[in-house]
Amino acid sequence: MQWDAETGGDRLTMKALLLDFDGTIMDTNDIIIASWQHTFRTLRGREGDRRTILGTFGEPLELSMRNLFPEVPSEKSLWTYRNYQRENFLSCIHLFPGVREMLDELQSRGCPMALVTSRLKYTTDQALDAFDLRRYFPVIVTADEVPRYKPDPQCAQIAMDRLGVVPEETVMVGDTVHDILCAKNAGVTAVLVAWSMTLSGKGRSDFAPSEAPNALIDTPEQLLEMI
Repeated sequence: MQWDAETGGDRLTMKALLLDFDGTIMDTNDIIIASWQHTFRTLRGREGDRRTILGTFGEPLELSMRNLFPEVPSEKSLWTYRNYQRENFLSCIHLFPGVREMLDELQSRGCPMALVTSRLKYTTDQALDAFDLRRYFPVIVTADEVPRYKPDPQCAQIAMDRLGVVPEETVMVGDTVHDILCAKNAGVTAVLVAWSMTLSGKGRSDFAPSEAPNALIDTPEQLLEMI
């Protein structure tokens, strides 16, 4: 199945929707970048390269820490990052425009939705409660629950099992190549959001065939047009 905002196409056949959190539903870009810069200043005495930081988006935090601070014990670098983020999280995040309306419409259609995120439960719960989002998601899978992170399909498989659906009737929406590959590895349709900071103006044709999404959307409203 192929669909894009410019040419349109056949509607996606789906029964359930798996949604990523960071960069897809919630704009957490500012707090993520600020947390990284705090970590660089604390551990290196200087700020990090912005493009390097953006390259970590969607990647497991533990892996990013090992790659960027190999000389620092992971416990120290992770605590530095997470402690800053916990103290500043809610003041620095907001829903992307149109997301609330999209979720309301999907819920009114009776579409089963799951939140599938590489974020830990603590801050995920903070945001769900502060923005009244929990009511949309009968299933929530956070990084605490899965030993294998995206692009491994484990989180998507857990979500589908809990929703009682199969891959052929499921669509996964995310903002990074890790989300695309997770969807593909799970056998579900992959939709990439173009409002992602990590997309950097790429179109679907700019991805390698193995990493290309089935659909690329510019706004939350376009997801409603597709299904």
